[in-house]
Amino acid sequence: MRIEQLELRELAMRLRFRFETSFGVEQDRRIVLVTVRGEAGEGIAECVAGEFPGYGYETRDTAWGVIRDFVAPLVLGRDYATPHQLVRDLGSLRGHNMAVAAVEMAFWELQARSLGVPLWHLLGGVRTAVPVGVSIGIQPSLEATVEQARVHLDQGYRRVKLKIKPGWDVAPVRAVREAFPDADLTVDANSAYRLVDAPTLRLLDAFDLAYIEQPLAHDDLVDHAALQARLDTSICLDESIHSAEDARKGLQIGAGRVINVKVGRVRGYAAARRLHDVAVSFGAPVWCGGMLESGVGRAHNLQLSTLEGFVLPGDTSSASRYWDEDIVEPLLDAVDGVQSVPPGAGIGVRLKTDLVERLTVRAEVMTAAKGSARP
Repeated sequence: MRIEQLELRELAMRLRFRFETSFGVEQDRRIVLVTVRGEAGEGIAECVAGEFPGYGYETRDTAWGVIRDFVAPLVLGRDYATPHQLVRDLGSLRGHNMAVAAVEMAFWELQARSLGVPLWHLLGGVRTAVPVGVSIGIQPSLEATVEQARVHLDQGYRRVKLKIKPGWDVAPVRAVREAFPDADLTVDANSAYRLVDAPTLRLLDAFDLAYIEQPLAHDDLVDHAALQARLDTSICLDESIHSAEDARKGLQIGAGRVINVKVGRVRGYAAARRLHDVAVSFGAPVWCGGMLESGVGRAHNLQLSTLEGFVLPGDTSSASRYWDEDIVEPLLDAVDGVQSVPPGAGIGVRLKTDLVERLTVRAEVMTAAKGSARP
């Protein structure tokens, strides 16, 4: 399957609410869509790099440049029978996982569409109903935090995750746990703590949390292992896991017991499947994290979540929670805390082209040179 064209498109979108974490506040989002085209049609994906280097070092602008200047020249005009061959050709690029992942994921969708099958068939998924939770950003008060938890539990979400940071941790968790003693509750620190904060984090053991997500540094496994040994609550590793090898090392030294798999963070589907298999071999549950995606990224996350090891509720909550109008149809809304994987070839959704055009703030198309045919 020869790649004839690669398109980048940036959309200006706005979340329905401000979303605060330990590394900042987001509401205005710039979504980068990547489309790969060939003789068999096209496939689309979303680059999940953010507006600023908070979650990771990549941004939408670095990803745009890397795809245009380095990824496109390596893949345009080449003929691939499988996505794994494309991944091999991109192996010379160090880092920039989110940029590489977006192109790889678009090719997976192109291949699934060309075969007329849902993408999860190619990935080896085992389910079409995916339990999902909700992530609640840092709120202005304890009362607002409890109310947000109440609203989403009433909507049927299977897990409530609270964002925490130093000074905003024990009190909001206690308030929500006292209000909802039976809720599946987790917290996410986004690397805001140090090992010296272990006494504070140990206080969270009292609240029967499913896990504490990424409490320590984004590039650390060793201190996480030391912290896990002091906690009854499981640690879930997120920012510090970029590959199957990272997962193996982290689980082997006891840095955590759960892994959040974000397909962009780990460099695409092929890498995510390897990571998933490593976690399964250790008996460690995994779940699919979110990056405030549009419906394109949300649909991709649902495809990944069909794999057998994804046994914990993920972050793929209803699109209508995030956007006044999403850019895809059908609308991806959960019912009683469960997202149904949309039927149909590829990721099962189609772009609202008129809306996408209205939201577009820049676009760039790269085309293979005529007459080139690189094996």
